[in-house]
Amino acid sequence: MNTLGKDIDVVTSRSMTPTDWRPTPKLKDRVRSKTRLKSARRVRSSLFTEDIIPLVLTSKSREIFQCVIDQDLTEEQPYKLIKKDDIINDMKARGGTSDFYPFKQQILEHSTEDFLVVFDKDFKYGQSFYMVLNETMKEAILQSLEQKQDAKEEDEDEELSFKDFLLRSWTDLGSGIEIEQEKAEESSTKVKFMISRIRREFGAPVVFDDRNDAETKDSYIECTSYQDKNFSIKKLERDIGIQAVKILEESSTQTEWTYPRNACTQYTPSEFTQEEKDEILKSEALNTFINSVALRFELALQQNEIMDVFYDDWRGLTDEDSTFGGKADCHLKEYQSFTDLQKSQGKRVNNIEWHPTILGLVAVSVVDHITMEDRMNLTNRPLRSHSYILFWNFTDPIRPQIILEAPDDIYSFQFCPTDPNIVAGGCKNGQVVLWDISEFAHRLQGHLPATKPDTVKANLLPELDPVPHLEVPIAHHCAVSSIENGHKSFITDLCWLPDHFEITKFGVPCENPEGVCVQLVTCSPDCSILFWDVRRPKATVLTRHEKQKMEKELQNPEGIPNTFKHIDLYWKPMHRVVLPKVTGSGEYSPLKISLREKCTDKAHDYEERVVTSEESGKFNTEYYLLRYRHMCNTKSLQNLFQSKGETSEYGNMDVPSSRDLTNLTEINTFLFIGTEDGEVTSVDWQVEKDMDTGKMTTPKPTHCYTVHDGPVNTVQRSPFFTDIILTVGGWTFAIWKEGFTLGPLLHSACATKRCQTGHWSLTRPGVIIIGREDGNIDIWDLLEKTHEPSQTQNISSVPISCIRPWIVSTRQHLLAVSDDFGTLHILEVPWALRYPLTQEKSNVEAYFDREVKRLEYFEARKILRSEKKEQEEEEKPAPEVEPKTVEQLEEEAKKEHAAYLQEEKKIIFAQLGKV
Repeated sequence: MNTLGKDIDVVTSRSMTPTDWRPTPKLKDRVRSKTRLKSARRVRSSLFTEDIIPLVLTSKSREIFQCVIDQDLTEEQPYKLIKKDDIINDMKARGGTSDFYPFKQQILEHSTEDFLVVFDKDFKYGQSFYMVLNETMKEAILQSLEQKQDAKEEDEDEELSFKDFLLRSWTDLGSGIEIEQEKAEESSTKVKFMISRIRREFGAPVVFDDRNDAETKDSYIECTSYQDKNFSIKKLERDIGIQAVKILEESSTQTEWTYPRNACTQYTPSEFTQEEKDEILKSEALNTFINSVALRFELALQQNEIMDVFYDDWRGLTDEDSTFGGKADCHLKEYQSFTDLQKSQGKRVNNIEWHPTILGLVAVSVVDHITMEDRMNLTNRPLRSHSYILFWNFTDPIRPQIILEAPDDIYSFQFCPTDPNIVAGGCKNGQVVLWDISEFAHRLQGHLPATKPDTVKANLLPELDPVPHLEVPIAHHCAVSSIENGHKSFITDLCWLPDHFEITKFGVPCENPEGVCVQLVTCSPDCSILFWDVRRPKATVLTRHEKQKMEKELQNPEGIPNTFKHIDLYWKPMHRVVLPKVTGSGEYSPLKISLREKCTDKAHDYEERVVTSEESGKFNTEYYLLRYRHMCNTKSLQNLFQSKGETSEYGNMDVPSSRDLTNLTEINTFLFIGTEDGEVTSVDWQVEKDMDTGKMTTPKPTHCYTVHDGPVNTVQRSPFFTDIILTVGGWTFAIWKEGFTLGPLLHSACATKRCQTGHWSLTRPGVIIIGREDGNIDIWDLLEKTHEPSQTQNISSVPISCIRPWIVSTRQHLLAVSDDFGTLHILEVPWALRYPLTQEKSNVEAYFDREVKRLEYFEARKILRSEKKEQEEEEKPAPEVEPKTVEQLEEEAKKEHAAYLQEEKKIIFAQLGKV
């Protein structure tokens, strides 16, 4: 059986030959009838296998015989009748290159004048064309192709008949509003892409070669997905289906592992039979019991009607403290807010620092919200605004006290611990800047100079006067580092080294003879940590005459102090720390760092009060106040009121030789680091000699953990435990113990919004404050619960950028919170968040110790399991016990159930007998 066409088959017999068979008129009628042709499918066609020849026609042959596809042969007419003489002439002219030459003998034997060539679109016969030699077959195939075309035209006529209906205009019957709301309109905001290229690279030849991305720095960039608020579509209506399901809970326990089997339990309540119920109700024991408790039952009902027995008297006692400031209040109250319409509005407040000695004075740095490409396109320098650090005082919430001008955006700054008049900051371009604000010390204290009247606009009303009556002084920087020797990216963190030690160019800690802070450390995402010294380098030591001559020639203009003129524009780092990765090539890119060493200039009475407070276990407000005022010592207070130019002692101090210094071995030389990729590691800043190359290099970190799903924006030590560190990054935060390498003590679950910053409480060891992207603040109390925040409060409608608490007095604690809109919020901390609980420090310390033991136990169990698994693999498996059949298990279950019912009846009747 062989099918020659999609719509026609011919019925033949084994005894018939091609010359004996002729189609009859009755058979022709069956061929023309489409219905009858479909019923004659699957008929043998071995008769025509020799009369159909598959062809491969080249482009030359298609042009000669006019059989070009989609031009001569179309879907409507996929066949062509070629004369026998034309085929013979082609074979004579082209010889063996003719496509018909392999079938020369068959073509010459047939007496037909025309041969049918059909385009085989479906490759039914193995090639793109096939040629029919038999006249009967040719007639049958032509009829089938014509019928197929007629059927297709009839279908097209039926489709066109549906389009002849008259179209009428649409009439609104009440659904016009819904249809208008469902229309998709183009958003007004569009995404703009800009692709630029250096002109000299146009037309340059490109050479491709192979390289290993693991050995090449910055060879690939990971583009992580994030939610873009510009493409948020507000849904007016949404249809959803909700199915109520039970809350799933995952739990684990250490039990003996058994072979898992499918099991089910069906519980049927056990009830008394009717005979047993009647017997119990008529029993004498039940009547005696009811008569004995009837009076007490009636008395209890009367008491329930008279008073509420479920009222909590202890909670009612705290109603009087529900106002703000009471013991029951736990909400932050906004005390004051600061913003400058020209300098800070619309910008991001990136860093906050409270003045260490002047109460009520806070400094903030503001940065622009522009991309690097937009920053590079601002070629016209006057069009770009300056960068500032604003000093705010509670006495004037409208105008800042002073403004520190910087060459670029300041991402981090800090007051000098021993001299609050010295401010160091890190710029976006990688430079380190120094200011001397001793000239404005009296102004910062609140003693403002007399105002100068404006003679030009004195007739204007104060509300319409665009020029402020008080001119805010601007302090220019007195020293800036060399841009070619500094960081290659923006400085994300900066801190001063304590006053009791300094380091050499090899990172060795030595005793500080001056007793003042003279060195600072900075970090940047350019994979480096730099140490700086503000004293005069040894290479520039001059004679007294030369010093006087240089000071006379290099006087700073515009009254800028000469405190650090000896390092201005020539300042270079004295020590560099690189951060090689623990495994593989590449380096870590640090964002935040933390030093364990702090200033040691506390008085002896402070230490005595600390010991007394901790031993007694009672709360000492004076102790907590003095604990966080240790920087306000006599030396810093004296330096605060120095006159202009007296702080130039930094210019008279030279960097001493390492031979003259005494090495200190008890100094902790490790930096706790949070990276741009969410990694947390620790590195030693002392260099060591490489055994392979012989060079002095920074040792590799011993461990690294990737616990955050975003850049680490906060690395801060607990004010109560120097080895406990808080890190915040991505959607989580973690608590670490320095020196403990098994992982974080506490790792929070992913929050709904990104965590922007965090800070420890200054008076409660177990309280952490986290600022989120949605403008909320989460307050975590570790003694209350660790799986979720104890309190969440909204502060702003834009992301929180920085948090800094401060203690004003024993009864007033403030919390400075900044946002991405340039506003500084000052919040008052309630009583519940500033007064610690009884033995809170010891309880929190015990919690950290338990977490350490828990991690050590899990690590030991993990090692034990791995060893046990290896031992089991070595030993031969024990023979398995033959499992019981289903019938045996059911029989045992029935026996156990019957025994259980018997015991239950005994217990119930025993209780009734006692009653």
